[in-house]
Amino acid sequence: MTLTKKMNDKEVPKQGMLQNVMKQFDAASELMNLNPNIKKILSVANNELIIHFPVRMDNGDVEIFKGYRVQHNNALGPYKGGLRFHPTIDIDAVKALAMWMTWKTSLAGLPYGGAKGGIQMDPLKYSTSELERITRRFAYALGDNIGPEHDIPAPDVNTNAQTMAWIADTYMSTKTPSERSKNQHVVTGKPVGSGGLEGRDRATGFGVFLTIKYWAEYKNIDLKDKTFIVQGFGNVGYWASHFLQEVGAKMVGVQDAFGTIVNPKGLEVESLLNHTLANDGSILGFPDSEAVDKDSFFELECDICIPAALGNQITEERARKIKAFLIAEGANGPTTVEAEVILKDRGIDIIPDILCNSGGVVGSYFEWLQNRNGELWGLDEIMIKLDKKIKEVFKKVYETSQLKNLDMRSTAYMIAIERIERAYIQRGIFP
Repeated sequence: MTLTKKMNDKEVPKQGMLQNVMKQFDAASELMNLNPNIKKILSVANNELIIHFPVRMDNGDVEIFKGYRVQHNNALGPYKGGLRFHPTIDIDAVKALAMWMTWKTSLAGLPYGGAKGGIQMDPLKYSTSELERITRRFAYALGDNIGPEHDIPAPDVNTNAQTMAWIADTYMSTKTPSERSKNQHVVTGKPVGSGGLEGRDRATGFGVFLTIKYWAEYKNIDLKDKTFIVQGFGNVGYWASHFLQEVGAKMVGVQDAFGTIVNPKGLEVESLLNHTLANDGSILGFPDSEAVDKDSFFELECDICIPAALGNQITEERARKIKAFLIAEGANGPTTVEAEVILKDRGIDIIPDILCNSGGVVGSYFEWLQNRNGELWGLDEIMIKLDKKIKEVFKKVYETSQLKNLDMRSTAYMIAIERIERAYIQRGIFP
């Protein structure tokens, strides 16, 4: 039975992602014969923080919020991971997301570990001034549990550059004047004028596009005139669609929190973005589109499916109905383990989340380096660096998967976990 929870009068799945990531981890551990002692370490998070904090609302009332920060592992470097504001956030979901971040940063070859966090709330119910106070109070409550060389948050679902600017300012205000300049990189994903990276907004979606592009090149498939559908038309979904349209692919279906629209002849990406900006973020009412039932989204005729919203969206039932020949996981954990078995049996390829959406954390690493070293990089240079890194990681995963006759998720997990295992073996375990 799927438990659900109300959000804006719509039913959304209650995330059970922890079971999913643990099944994936167990399967990869068995395949690679992971050292049992290291498996014990990686099976649990290093630290789990649950914070209750009060915030005064615009009407003078005080509301209590619940925030989370889970630091899964830092064997390879500081904890790194996003903050999301969403009603479905709970400790299990954050633990799962933190573990995925550990694998993602390791797979990308970055000097980071994995963390995740957020606040259990629906941000649409609060004014901008209330969101600022909620964010700043949460950052203050986290205190030195975050830090530029310890744990570096970033944007995630329902958070953005403005959110990061509030957190950075709050954190730096707790430091002495001489320390403030050394703490700007406490978060990444900041506005460009506040130490952010040029192009960070498109990094994750660009990475999704690049992994699709390189997959197509290995398969000798021309993306021109190929059709795709996108679940989630936020930062990731929009930019992935933008770059796919640039190479001639055609978006034929989109789903967001408001509904689902289709047009077999194509939906123009930039026009849809402008429509959402003028309609409180909603895709509904877009000209030359038809609104269809939300449950029909994964049944739409298409070549490529990009889930770029929340976890556990592709279930067993939906996996049997998917028409695409490729699923590119723009979201974290969008496919259940049981659904993946069905998709593999049907011959549908999956570019796993820890590879597909890693452009965001690679971009975050570039921003962190810029702040740390006092450098400034131009957009063209950044896009070239992103492309080079994603190409390098994709090549390693794809070619190893072919060599070992494994799916890409198993291969990506093994590569990521082997790097962490090697670090533990070389350094030993204290004491």
